[in-house]
Amino acid sequence: MNGFRVGEDDFEVDGRPVRLLSGAMHYFRVHEAQWGHRLAMLRAMGLNCVETYVPWNLHEPRPGTYRDVEVLGRFLDAVRDAGLWAIVRPGPYICAEWENGGLPHWLTGAVGARARTRDEEYLGHVGRWFRRVLPQVVGRQRHRGGPVIMVQVENEYGSYGSDGVYVRRLADLLLAEGVEVPLFTSDGPEDHMLTGGSIPGVLATVNFGSGARAGFATLRRHRPTGPLMCMEFWCGWFDHWGAEHVVRDAEDAAAALREILECGASVNLYMAHGGTNFAGWAGANRGGGALHDGELQPDVTSYDYDAPVDEFGRATPKFWAFREVLAEYASAPLPDPPPPPPSLDGPVSAVLSEWVPLDAVLDALGSPEAEYAVPPTFEELDVDRGLVRYAVTVPGPREPYPLSVRGLRDRAVVYVDGARAGVLTEGTPTLLDPVAGHARVELWVESLGRVNYGPRTGEAKGITGGILHERQYLHGVRARALRLDAFDVASAVRAIPSAGAGEGRPGLYRGTVEVHSPGDASLALPGWTRGFVWVNGFNLGRYWSAGPQTTLYVPGPVLRAGANEVWVLELEEGGESVRLA
Repeated sequence: MNGFRVGEDDFEVDGRPVRLLSGAMHYFRVHEAQWGHRLAMLRAMGLNCVETYVPWNLHEPRPGTYRDVEVLGRFLDAVRDAGLWAIVRPGPYICAEWENGGLPHWLTGAVGARARTRDEEYLGHVGRWFRRVLPQVVGRQRHRGGPVIMVQVENEYGSYGSDGVYVRRLADLLLAEGVEVPLFTSDGPEDHMLTGGSIPGVLATVNFGSGARAGFATLRRHRPTGPLMCMEFWCGWFDHWGAEHVVRDAEDAAAALREILECGASVNLYMAHGGTNFAGWAGANRGGGALHDGELQPDVTSYDYDAPVDEFGRATPKFWAFREVLAEYASAPLPDPPPPPPSLDGPVSAVLSEWVPLDAVLDALGSPEAEYAVPPTFEELDVDRGLVRYAVTVPGPREPYPLSVRGLRDRAVVYVDGARAGVLTEGTPTLLDPVAGHARVELWVESLGRVNYGPRTGEAKGITGGILHERQYLHGVRARALRLDAFDVASAVRAIPSAGAGEGRPGLYRGTVEVHSPGDASLALPGWTRGFVWVNGFNLGRYWSAGPQTTLYVPGPVLRAGANEVWVLELEEGGESVRLA
């Protein structure tokens, strides 16, 4: 069979050796109308291949309910049309700074620590998912006329576990579903990671941001033969809310890339073009050094990653530095970059004059309220992204005592008898002022993103312990959930009657902004605190005054000439207007 294969020392295409010069670009982080432009940018940088993950939770929001799995096939068709090869990483776990590392909330809520093991219940769900998604890949393998040349087994498994039986079972599932191109694993260049994540007979690759010679030397101790590849060359990095913006010097990154290529290795730039965590799909990490078990660090909406092609699809200094290095390994002169996409023709602002209180939004779009002995988690309420209103009564009469929440994930705005009483987090789980009974307490809790890497991947969200008044648990907790995807039905959102001006209060703000000539834009929210924005029904993602991200990226195809609907779901303290520029 002619096609792509793993040789003794090199990758081979139709019997001739090739070097893979690949770049990561995730179809789910780029507006579909912009795929062609971004892929052309990758070619112009000197790449011959593109890599993408596949996020399971995006496509199976509930067990057996699928959402546009075919988009993966459309992306692979666009890759073929762009003259590139494709590497597909279908998981089931992907990390990717994505909600729950790509694993569905309903799955990790059910199997807990048995996820990413040989557990039969977990593997049964994986097998069903693979049967649904892999036809998009199998029919587009290179020997069948498509662009797909390799498929990954799991992802950085050696950073998490050591169940080689599980990794082998996944490889067998991929083969059983018709994957015939080479399989591979990718792990950090450390002995325990390579022994935990790789399996005999499957190509092992390594991930790093520098030190190529040392990294490949470690790989060679485990795999004396076979092509060398850095499957994730971390040429930039991601940001966390409330932290500093991360950048990497272009010349430093180009020197590290050159070292990889001087080793005779292939490479995949992570990221070549990062894109955006639209619709609240950004994940979170845990601090605490090597254990990744400390303070929650939620990821920002932008996935620009300080990549060579930025969030707007523009060439950065890193693009030109990489192009210079990669041109030395090209078989022909590199094509010129395509013209940049159109930008908005000028700044425009709009006052959002309609307002709907959170309670009314919950009444219209949320789940029915029910009472529980103890607070249910987000998983028990079937919430992937969104918020939950917990309500409990402090019986009385009784003296004022501290009110606290055990196992809070992640952030709660608290009201006592209708008056705002404070904001609680994992690190500050107790209200500043004691609460006397009799009182009604409401806690509006939002998940800031499920952990995507490390031993706490898959942990539950919401109130996972209990609500305490002094040392006494408060029982009879009423809970009602609001999933973000409830806003996908635009007609339902429009039907919620306005209550007038919001005057900065939490709730849903609505208005229109007039655009003369649509194009890529940034949306600024002066005076707003934390929430989500939709433009013409498209969820741009989370904003938060904590920074470092100060604006949201608006893809040009989302806008239209004339009036554009804007909805802002503010969860703490709102502003009055928004600005597009």
